[in-house]
Amino acid sequence: MALDSKDRAFRCDSISRIDYKTLAMDRVLTAFLARLWHDGVPSRMSRAVDLTVEDYLSLLLASDGPFDGFAHNEDISRRWVGTHLLDLVNRGRVTEAVAGPRPLHGFAYRLRNSRRSRPYGADEQLYELLAVKPLAVQKLKDFFFSDIEADGRVIPGPDIDVESQALLSMVSMTEKKAQDRPDGSTRKPLVPLCKQPAELMADDVLRLLLHRDFMPRTVLVEHLKILLSFHLALYHLRMIKLVPAAVRTGAVDPSCARGHRPGEHCPYAANLFVDVLGVDNGAPAPYATKSAEIWYGRLPQFVRGTFAVQKLGDFAADLTKHGKLLKAGGRNELPAVDAIALLADKHKRDREMFFDMRVRRILDDEENPLAPELQTIVDLGLSRLETYLELVMHYRGAFQRKYLVDCLDSLLMKNRPGQMVTQPRGKAGVRRLVLDSRLLEVLLQVALVRQDDTGRMRTSPMRVDEVLELLRARYGLHIDQLPNEDGFAGADVPDQMALRENSTAFVHRLREIGYYRDLSDAYLTQTITPRFAIRVDSPETERSKR
Repeated sequence: MALDSKDRAFRCDSISRIDYKTLAMDRVLTAFLARLWHDGVPSRMSRAVDLTVEDYLSLLLASDGPFDGFAHNEDISRRWVGTHLLDLVNRGRVTEAVAGPRPLHGFAYRLRNSRRSRPYGADEQLYELLAVKPLAVQKLKDFFFSDIEADGRVIPGPDIDVESQALLSMVSMTEKKAQDRPDGSTRKPLVPLCKQPAELMADDVLRLLLHRDFMPRTVLVEHLKILLSFHLALYHLRMIKLVPAAVRTGAVDPSCARGHRPGEHCPYAANLFVDVLGVDNGAPAPYATKSAEIWYGRLPQFVRGTFAVQKLGDFAADLTKHGKLLKAGGRNELPAVDAIALLADKHKRDREMFFDMRVRRILDDEENPLAPELQTIVDLGLSRLETYLELVMHYRGAFQRKYLVDCLDSLLMKNRPGQMVTQPRGKAGVRRLVLDSRLLEVLLQVALVRQDDTGRMRTSPMRVDEVLELLRARYGLHIDQLPNEDGFAGADVPDQMALRENSTAFVHRLREIGYYRDLSDAYLTQTITPRFAIRVDSPETERSKR
């Protein structure tokens, strides 16, 4: 291999803290809870052996605990623990093992088996995105760590559900056996290339948490997982579009760099056509397939752009070492905006010298004469940075793309409840963007909470066309229209049948999940009605069930 570790390094914390691999949102959220408790840094807990289902069961059935009556039906208790409380790896197989408890309460992270419950940096990414609006972080902490005092003492309230009571009982049994403390690292705030997706995520989380008094805790946690995964996917789709463009032009769009004003459209926002009909051979399917192909087809350029930003960070470190660039305020890594700024002409001479050394090192390790594909890259006459990036892509591009595909599939919950992408099994199966019922339900719960003229948050009905417009404007989800970009150029006459079928399927889906009310043929009475009447009149929330 002609590349050393510096050449192969791909993770770029200034773009995303995620180490691109297949993610499980249960494990991401469990690790995220530790960061909530420790103000953004992970927890340091050590355990000699992994906990098994039997270990969790023994904690639950301890004689001095509140669940001692469960011991009379130990087999039923074991099944309940395995299905309701625990996140299992390879469930139902010979290699089945426990990753940890489901993230139903804040201290679930204290009982996880860390090596089987890896978040791959997604917990940090979540925290840093939500931190743009500290109120969202605080409200999540209040929700997950309810019934827990500031000093960590567990004091269950009268309305606690049985699953949370079971988890808190297990935590109490292990409190003296395991010490929970911050890992000693320093939090590194993320400076996002575009703050808008982080603000959207935080705003949606706050709106969803207004439903905490109306639904079981387990249901709200599931909805939070779907919403957070959806927004992580939207953030990375925006980066897939933004990073290559910024590297190509040598600068981040000014509107993204300064932060978008309310109502301002981001030029890198994702525009996605989603198939609501959900039939492989349905009329909307080819359009949703094309939309998926466009976005997944951009991954190679995103890989190249990420490599560019990461290597420009190395270049910045070299300039700092030689006194040609001031150290960026003691931060460990240069923000992506500053790294991309090093593509300016004033750094050209130093940049060419730095990357010329790296190109020479790679080519010197190759056999002479060079392989035809390498010789082609050299003969293109590109700058030394571009030549270096093409060489790195030759060796590592396909490798990194594979892991990016797996990561994006998991964030879009492919073939799982809450999915936004589906792919039939088999080699002939192609990806297609869809809108699953559970994801639609979560988005509707958020969308129907709006601010009235007095600034109060409350639920109110919306017309179907208003919801369709909101999904387009806020999330880039197109159902009754084709996008005007991202692979499309608007709808023509032959496209209208597919759009009508998709719109009709959307109304049917609304009726299935209980949100659609059609009082008459009058257009204005065809509304989407919230399930709960929520009204926030003061700092103390006043809510009443409809």
